[in-house]
Amino acid sequence: MGSRGAARGSGRLAELDLLRFVAAMAVLAFHYFIAFASVWGERPSELFPAISTLSGLGILGVELFFMISGFVILMSIWGRGLGAFALSRLVRLFPAYWVSVGATAAVYGLSAATALDPKLSAGEYGVNLTMLQRAFGVYDANGVYWSLWAELRFYVLISVLVLVGVTFNRCLVFMGVWLLAAGFFTGSEDKWVDLVVMPKYAAYFVGGMAFFLMTKHGPKLVLWCLAGISAGLAVNSALDRVAGRIEKVGYAAMPVPEWAVAATVIGFYVLMAMVALGWLSRLRWRGLVVLGALTYPLYLFHTTAAVLIIPALRDTLPPWLTAVVTTLAAMAFSYLVYRLVERPVQEFVKARRRRGAAPPSAPPSAPPSAPPSAPPSPPFRTPFATGETASVP
Repeated sequence: MGSRGAARGSGRLAELDLLRFVAAMAVLAFHYFIAFASVWGERPSELFPAISTLSGLGILGVELFFMISGFVILMSIWGRGLGAFALSRLVRLFPAYWVSVGATAAVYGLSAATALDPKLSAGEYGVNLTMLQRAFGVYDANGVYWSLWAELRFYVLISVLVLVGVTFNRCLVFMGVWLLAAGFFTGSEDKWVDLVVMPKYAAYFVGGMAFFLMTKHGPKLVLWCLAGISAGLAVNSALDRVAGRIEKVGYAAMPVPEWAVAATVIGFYVLMAMVALGWLSRLRWRGLVVLGALTYPLYLFHTTAAVLIIPALRDTLPPWLTAVVTTLAAMAFSYLVYRLVERPVQEFVKARRRRGAAPPSAPPSAPPSAPPSAPPSPPFRTPFATGETASVP
């Protein structure tokens, strides 16, 4: 299992692209069919009662994103320095994010849209461009940005691991200490604990990391123990988060029973274990890569699409058709952002890095009397040369 796991650890896993897309669609379903009452003008759970429970569980799509992030980020830092890691995260997160902030500002500044309006000044939109607005006490321009703040804090924590050097044993220590701290501070209201330890979400990141280590080093008992402990903390955290939402809006607006929450989180762990063990490795349809590429823009722009399209169509088309049209429009725009913004920037940076890493020119040929030189050795292929990238919410 070790060699096969290492081989799989160095390439892009199409099954993760599928899970990313599922997570993004879950979040979209939660917003469109449960949360966006101000967009629809009435309670969405009453418009779509047949899927209200399933859509309510979509709130946990972000937690699945965190698990995938733990897996992919650990994979991407293996054998890389801090500079390369930081550059990869900047290139991956910011281009589409900047477009999203600009689009949000344009929607509320240039149209009559009022639903979900954050009511920010131009300066506050400018602060949002840094992705650090929560650190400065500024509201998110788009409600989905909260998860990016959690991602950034995860990157800071894992940068410590990059600085000391990523090894199997150091990963175990990092994950064990983080889980211990998250368990100890569960329920804490201290803002510094939440900022650094992230007890509500640490288990998901650690779970994803444990499953990546299984792909690289095999399904060792210590990794199963870490995954199991993280699963217990994750279920508890998810139950608290959903209960908080129900307490705020009422069960009729969020009809999600506790058993369904627990089953969903356990299902996430089962799916990630299947990825780690290679049981989903036959999923090799090329379209999955496109779906994975759509995930981040779709996560960022589906709210903007809903604010613009649903109020314009809700009094003309049936609710189901309005939701379908809005979803397809959000996906189409997300694909344009991927092709016109994300992909060109990523290819430009990759080209610059390849030129910067190009070997120096070969010396002049030896005179005829010199013995023939040995044939050049094949270029060394570093881990992750295939360029697996993380998709975040």
